[in-house]
Amino acid sequence: MAAYIIRRLWQMIPTMLGVILLVFLLFNWVGGDPAYVLAGKISNQEQIDNIRRQLGVDQPYWVQLWIFVKQVVTADFGASWSTNERVSSILATRLGPSLTVLVPLLVIETVVAIGLALAVAYVRGSLTDRAVMIACTVGLSVSILVYIIVFQYVFAYKLGWFPVQGWGNSFWENLLKYSTLPILIALVVSIAPNLRLYRTFVLDEINQDYVRTARAKGVSENRIMWVHVLRNASIPIITHLMAALPGLLLGAFLIERFFSIPGIGREVLLGVERSDFPVIKAMTVYVAFATILSNLLADLMYKAVDPRVQLK
Repeated sequence: MAAYIIRRLWQMIPTMLGVILLVFLLFNWVGGDPAYVLAGKISNQEQIDNIRRQLGVDQPYWVQLWIFVKQVVTADFGASWSTNERVSSILATRLGPSLTVLVPLLVIETVVAIGLALAVAYVRGSLTDRAVMIACTVGLSVSILVYIIVFQYVFAYKLGWFPVQGWGNSFWENLLKYSTLPILIALVVSIAPNLRLYRTFVLDEINQDYVRTARAKGVSENRIMWVHVLRNASIPIITHLMAALPGLLLGAFLIERFFSIPGIGREVLLGVERSDFPVIKAMTVYVAFATILSNLLADLMYKAVDPRVQLK
């Protein structure tokens, strides 16, 4: 196990170097000259040259690449071009609000989707099963913008149960007051695709030989579903969850934007609007690193769920 982890961590180095090179090429060759964006429409060449010198983009490409590599290694991406705030400070202060919304959401939607998938698979082929699948299809067809507008109108404006916007300094206040409606909306949006996907995973396991053997031995249907089937269906479920885990760093863009949650997602949108390359590059690198770590974590969870899995 330890040797496998060390080997995987060692393999991250060339992968991250490839990510760094790709990000550098995209932002320097495809992204254009940020000095023209920051200088505005009314500017002269002297002002543009001065901005390029301050940003360091007047240096040779190999010098800029080396600076970028040092920024990644030291986790210091400098200051924001638009607000002059340290990028590390931006990420540190915005990560908390995003996780306050997204971690509870991830836990709730996973538990609810797995429970409903097992329940629907238990009555597979029945009228209830078909009705749930139709409801999921309808839910998938509705845009998240519609959910946001309807839920804000009904639960915030009409009923007054939740605030539309706001964010405080208390964790519990933010979790129980300001995050409740965003979490509810995101749960309604995500439950349909997750339920359909997890139901498919469960149905694939129900038709396996070990299920028929367990039934022949007289094992109860509840134990078959909640112990044997769920354990084997956990492998693709873990794959799906770990693939979505890096998205926690970016947050739900529209949710944070509509509810004025000062999270990572809203900050990335502002960075794109302002052409704030340091913020965008930092988030791109961090998401890539989180994706690599989540893949490693998924492999370790496979082994924990199914001892037959060999880590090689």
